[in-house]
Amino acid sequence: DKSAGLRLAQAFVNPFTAILAVIGCISVFTDIILPPPGARDVMTVSVIAVMIFLSGLLRFIQEARSDRAAAGLAKMVSSTAAVIRQPDGMRERPITDIVAGDIIRLAAGDMVPADCRVLRAKDLFISQSAMTGESEPVEKTERTEDIVPDQAITGCPTLVFMGSTVVSGSATVMAVATGKNTLFGDMAAALSGRREKTGFEKGLHAVSGLLIRFMLIMVPVVFLINGLTKGDWMEALLFAISIAVGLTPEMLPMIVTTSLAKGAVVMSRKKTIIKNLGAIQNLGAMTVLCTDKTGTLTQDKVIIERHLDCHGQSDDRVLMLAFLNSFHQTGLKNLMDRSIIELAEEKAATGFQWRHLVTGYAKIDEIPFDFERRRMSVVVASPDGHKTVITKGALEEMLSVCSHAEYNGQIVPLDAAMENTIRKTVDALNDDGMRVIAVAWKAPSGNIASFSVADESDMIFAGYLAFLDPPRESTKQALAALAAHGVGVRILTGDNERVTRAICRQVGMPVTTIMSGADLEAMDDAALAREIGHVQVFARLSPAQKARIVTALRANGHTVGFWGDGMNDLPAMKAADIGISVDTAADVAKGSADIILLEKDLMVLEQGVVEGRRIYGNLIKYIKMTTSSNFGNMFSVLAASLFLPFLPMAAVQIILLNLIYDTVNIAMPWDRVDQAFLARPRRWDASSIGRFMVRIGPVSSVFDIATFLLMYFVVCPAVAGGPFETLDTAGQAVFIAVFHAGWFVESMWTQTLVMHVIRTEKGAFFRNRASWPVLLASTAGVVIASVIPFTSPGHAIGLAQLPWSCYGWFALIAAAYMALVALARRAYIRKYGEWL
Repeated sequence: DKSAGLRLAQAFVNPFTAILAVIGCISVFTDIILPPPGARDVMTVSVIAVMIFLSGLLRFIQEARSDRAAAGLAKMVSSTAAVIRQPDGMRERPITDIVAGDIIRLAAGDMVPADCRVLRAKDLFISQSAMTGESEPVEKTERTEDIVPDQAITGCPTLVFMGSTVVSGSATVMAVATGKNTLFGDMAAALSGRREKTGFEKGLHAVSGLLIRFMLIMVPVVFLINGLTKGDWMEALLFAISIAVGLTPEMLPMIVTTSLAKGAVVMSRKKTIIKNLGAIQNLGAMTVLCTDKTGTLTQDKVIIERHLDCHGQSDDRVLMLAFLNSFHQTGLKNLMDRSIIELAEEKAATGFQWRHLVTGYAKIDEIPFDFERRRMSVVVASPDGHKTVITKGALEEMLSVCSHAEYNGQIVPLDAAMENTIRKTVDALNDDGMRVIAVAWKAPSGNIASFSVADESDMIFAGYLAFLDPPRESTKQALAALAAHGVGVRILTGDNERVTRAICRQVGMPVTTIMSGADLEAMDDAALAREIGHVQVFARLSPAQKARIVTALRANGHTVGFWGDGMNDLPAMKAADIGISVDTAADVAKGSADIILLEKDLMVLEQGVVEGRRIYGNLIKYIKMTTSSNFGNMFSVLAASLFLPFLPMAAVQIILLNLIYDTVNIAMPWDRVDQAFLARPRRWDASSIGRFMVRIGPVSSVFDIATFLLMYFVVCPAVAGGPFETLDTAGQAVFIAVFHAGWFVESMWTQTLVMHVIRTEKGAFFRNRASWPVLLASTAGVVIASVIPFTSPGHAIGLAQLPWSCYGWFALIAAAYMALVALARRAYIRKYGEWL
């Protein structure tokens, strides 16, 4: 972790502070070193120093608060490992507590929490794609004789590495390195800063690039015009650089951080943990949400409805075999496994031989589940020593390994008629929204010591179990809310088409087209890109196919979120713009997610979408308001420089004005956002910002020029004693000070008050009033700017006291400006179909 001192120093490192520092250095020479002792002026340097200090300090404080909030939120998400320590035995411990020497149990779905030596392993396959980029899992074992000399360390069969994931099997391992001392830690340090930028980061960079291009045009032009017309090239240079400051939203980094941190805290109250702050805005830009139906559309509470033989008759023997399989497996026990075990426990009171199954059978071996076979097996021995292989899994995959069927205590060939009967029964169950898994068994021949996938053959089909996962009550409302906000939902599931269609029908989700994994496999990428927009449901998918669908949607221009909670979802989560998971998910899913939900509910996610758009809305308000207002002011300065015999405003005054205005905008993250703005996905668009700036900004110049004329021909001559050309040096100094004060106050009034027009597409103040923080901040900004010319600091930076009549004129100018911007807003919306 970075020290507080380093973070404080980094808070001052940004382009905006660099510009201020350059101006400050120039001011040291022009105002302190070069002038004679009596003419030296430290005010400009002091204001710049204060501005740099406040900007950096505020950013440091806000980022420190964000870090504390993020750390607090992270504690709400539990990533643990099964650690064996004496005398406590095996306990789930946070992975941050693991130290070298700890003994750890690993099972399918676990993320390896440290670099470890394998002590014992059973069919252990590890995905090391995070380290090697290879998608195929590799087998790990405790056998040192399998080590090949000179092989890469990641290929060592007796070592597993932090960041890799258990695809299947189980193991007992010993931690040998943790944290930054691991191979993954070394790679992370070497690759830090090289990750691909998110859409949020790309948007901010595009905005910065846009402002820099305008600076590169405006600054040289202002420098040349003022140098040629005024003759003081050093002052012209200082003024031109201050124009760059005037174009720059200095508080943008802090306001971005404030907005995102505030959004993270708001989302935490709504049971959503934001691991990556930039993901909040990406969530608001999401156009497609891809998710499985289990736990999102449904209650994630599976109930066994039926346990049936081949002909659809209730049969306790099928439940008995399924129980032995679920009870003795060491991998992840999913909802169906738990449901089988719970039903067996309940039936024990009715005479079901549950206790006998628990105590009388011993596990001999296991063939773990994987997402390609879609089945798993255990080998058990009965009290008399007879071994039985019991397999359960998806219907198609089970039928492919069965040659016989069990019916009425008889073993009969699994012929076409029997298979057709099975399929019809299962189709009927699927049409009722039930998920079905099949159960098969066989007595292995010979004295086999170790079993493998090859032993899943010539099996006897025993029957099937039908499960019901009822739809959530909130699902229909959530789908409607997401659709209303422009987010389409795509179902990507490993289940079959019939079950998925039935569930979608129950939750009111229209399904016109379903694509299966087999259909997907037959398509090339071009065909998939053409068809994917018409498909609502993708069924019977493998993990790789899920990732391919996400990639195709992104290639079609969508911002894609993927909700996953299992190891099979990892490829798709990595392919998506936003990875979404839940606190009860597998460690590997939580580790890859940008957003973690503490409750499996689409309504929670819908609230996150709205919050992401609200954050983006307030950020884009600040950027568009500030850039257009500053651009208008600088455009006015450029025009005034052509005919005024003096600079329209001193560099230090421009900097102070910008500081007050940007400080007012610190309240913008707490503003309200139009409901119409929240209704559709929002992406960063630098061209929109540039278009807004050059069309709305110059509107203020009309009133700035009116202010120039008022001050130059009416107010200043009345205060100074005559027109500028007729005055002596002292009189001209008063004339200039009054002029600067007038434009200083008027500029702050117009910039601040027009915020209330620009911030909404609706009528200002009335139909969508700003939040109280924004109202109070803008009022304070106007008052402070109005009072400064009456104070000693104001006099020190070259401002003079204004006649009270000026403020009446300024009120009229500000009101007219707001009215004209409201008219310009209508014309802009008619032409471009948007405002913010």
